[in-house]
Amino acid sequence: MAIDHTRAPVLEALADYRREGRLSFTPPGHKQARGADPAVREVLGDAVFLGDVLATGGLDDRLTRDRVLQRAQELMADAVHADHTFFSTCGSSLSVKAAMLAVAGPHEKLLIGRDAHKSVVSGLVLSGIEPVWVEPRWDAERHLAHPPSAAEYEAAFAAHPDARGALITSPTPYGASADLRAVAEVCHRRGRPLIVDEAWGAHLPFHPDLPSWAMDAGADICVTSIHKMGSGLEQGSVFHLQGDLVEPKLLGMRADLLSTTSPSSLIYAGLDGWRRQMALRGREIMGGALELAAETRAAIEEIDGMHVNDRADFCGPGLADGFDPLPVVIDLDGLGVSGYQAADWLRERRGVVAHLTDHRRIGTQITHGDDRETTGELLAALKELAHAAPELPDAPRVAVPSPAELRMEQVRLPRDAFFGPTEDVPVERAAGRIAAEMITPYPPGIPAVLPGERLTGPVLRYLTSGRDAGMFLPDPSDQALGTVRVLAEDAG
Repeated sequence: MAIDHTRAPVLEALADYRREGRLSFTPPGHKQARGADPAVREVLGDAVFLGDVLATGGLDDRLTRDRVLQRAQELMADAVHADHTFFSTCGSSLSVKAAMLAVAGPHEKLLIGRDAHKSVVSGLVLSGIEPVWVEPRWDAERHLAHPPSAAEYEAAFAAHPDARGALITSPTPYGASADLRAVAEVCHRRGRPLIVDEAWGAHLPFHPDLPSWAMDAGADICVTSIHKMGSGLEQGSVFHLQGDLVEPKLLGMRADLLSTTSPSSLIYAGLDGWRRQMALRGREIMGGALELAAETRAAIEEIDGMHVNDRADFCGPGLADGFDPLPVVIDLDGLGVSGYQAADWLRERRGVVAHLTDHRRIGTQITHGDDRETTGELLAALKELAHAAPELPDAPRVAVPSPAELRMEQVRLPRDAFFGPTEDVPVERAAGRIAAEMITPYPPGIPAVLPGERLTGPVLRYLTSGRDAGMFLPDPSDQALGTVRVLAEDAG
């Protein structure tokens, strides 16, 4: 295929569909908005429904002879220096599971950084893969985890030479990144593939001042959420492949096991349009975002009681290797308020919505969709928060464990524990029992408790004190955390 990044095959097919006035007797049943509820049409607008057509038998014919999706994926692969690209309309939560299934099978080992997202753990539950956990690099002072080092993966492979490959998360939601080239070299010396969960890195290929992008660093599979730092719609994800350690057809088959048979053309269009935007103007666009972020970070640093985490905080010996300045992470320790309090105050009082929240920080990501007007609103809201902070109630204390206390022993496979016989026990009596569910502070979505781990008092105190301070725990069976689901006594 001739590479022409001015083309957008999905968007062009949608335009053709409308121009030709095709009359569809297929799903979706709203029939180009005509059957949609009037109140829904008023809120969403008809453009949403007009773009919501079948991919096969709609955008393309029943045999996909126009290769609409295939051409869009080929253009995406070229834009980011991959050999193959696959679109997903089920988010990177699906994409990372497909990648895992393409590398390891039931009861086979996969090296995984313990700072992995809950979607990775869900993949372990579904697949029966045996995780070999690789320790992140812990910043005990700031209570943060940075991606594991290449040396940690080297040691894990030495202890588990039968591992089928490795998975690392980089960058983290806080903007810290790994030396991916070094980790890839560790894997490739053994002929094993490296999967990078780069959900927060869609923008990385398009400016030299950003951390290294997984494909350029030699990773084999890379999973990227276009909706996080790109211009795609929610659930828009891509996974890229290069090299010969994973067969493209095999990766496609594994993805097909999990993906929907009714993909959204709207999400495909968002992916296609973002690729064109970045292929044509990415360096310019990202350069503007970086300049804006630098100005914003400097202005926030001038606000009493606030500190913007920067490269000096995150990078260095025993810490991260690289730093993305666009997730503007603000430490509020000097204000004496928690991230939970600050996020609630900003939303309720100023209509400003922060993303990441923890016991002492909020994340206020800057993207190419921001400008000085939006960052001006953010700065005004943060200054008002700093002024109001002395009148806010004292922040409830979160009992954050030491790095050593955070790690619990994995005594059962996640799958075996999740599907085993279970019982619910009061949280104060759960220490020593084997967890049968995930418990995940969200965002950023890194589980504190995994199925199959033996629960300990420090981790349970962290979660209950976090709950009392405003931590969101969406996935335990009892979200109030009065009880914890554990393996039944006769199964543990």
